[in-house]
Amino acid sequence: MPKQIGPKKKKDRVKKRLWRDRYLLLLLLPGILFFLIYRYLPMGGLLLAFKDFSPFRGFVDSPWVGLQNFRLIFEDTEVIRVLWNTLQLSLLQIFFAFPISIVLALMLNEVRNQVYKRFLQSVIYLPHFLSWVVVVGITVIFLRSEGLFNSFLVNVLHMNDIPFLTDPALFKPIIILQVIWKESGWGTIIFLAALSGINPNLYEAASMDGANRWRQMWHITLPAIKSTIIILLILRLGTVMDSGFEQIFLMLNPFNMESGNVLDTYVYFKGIQQADYSFATAVGLFKGIVGLVLVVGANRLAKRFGEDGLY
Repeated sequence: MPKQIGPKKKKDRVKKRLWRDRYLLLLLLPGILFFLIYRYLPMGGLLLAFKDFSPFRGFVDSPWVGLQNFRLIFEDTEVIRVLWNTLQLSLLQIFFAFPISIVLALMLNEVRNQVYKRFLQSVIYLPHFLSWVVVVGITVIFLRSEGLFNSFLVNVLHMNDIPFLTDPALFKPIIILQVIWKESGWGTIIFLAALSGINPNLYEAASMDGANRWRQMWHITLPAIKSTIIILLILRLGTVMDSGFEQIFLMLNPFNMESGNVLDTYVYFKGIQQADYSFATAVGLFKGIVGLVLVVGANRLAKRFGEDGLY
């Protein structure tokens, strides 16, 4: 039988390991402090969702109202419309923007000239480092009524100008195109890392069996990164209620407010501009709970189909 180790010896071993790895643990300290200060400590403010908060009474003396703020979420028609806009934008990003990163990674993986490959990677990574203010500014320059695109339509094609920035029907397609242009290249990093772990002998064996590049991609490359795709998709489902505050806020105007207002901007308008802090907190908590349920459900579904899942 294996010799059992007493509790005292276990503690001594843990202390020795902590002391041995003390410098590595110090590297974790900034990240731990970040999450403690900006993620966990503010969670105490979630109590506002169960109160009728008044700045004059303060956090402690404001009366408790139970689940009243959460009932108002489903009674307010504005919240239902905003929730629908949020789900539409998130699902459109999952269906259109998420696969673009996979396609780009597969295309870059097929480039054999390393200099050209690094150049392409740098080009498609670059938009990620631009702020949404710059991206929206570029969009406005191109799509406003006197912008480059409408000038081309009117002066060259002799067509009528299109109100890209004020037409509610065009708001969501423009948002999706912005996300694809800005984030798709950056999203390829994880997929390229997964592709680098594929054994080259598999491609050689498939080539000897007569498989062309398309067959090799379908039967070797895609199955090799399937678990990575599933994990990233599960993580993406956790943020399905987040549509990106800064991007949406900068693109909103009185003409597209009905189709563009999402939960993040609604919480800002309701909580900051109208000072309804309790209701805005309840909406934010509801959004977080939905994201948690989606992550747990998607993870269990992935495991049921034989995948590793997120945890």
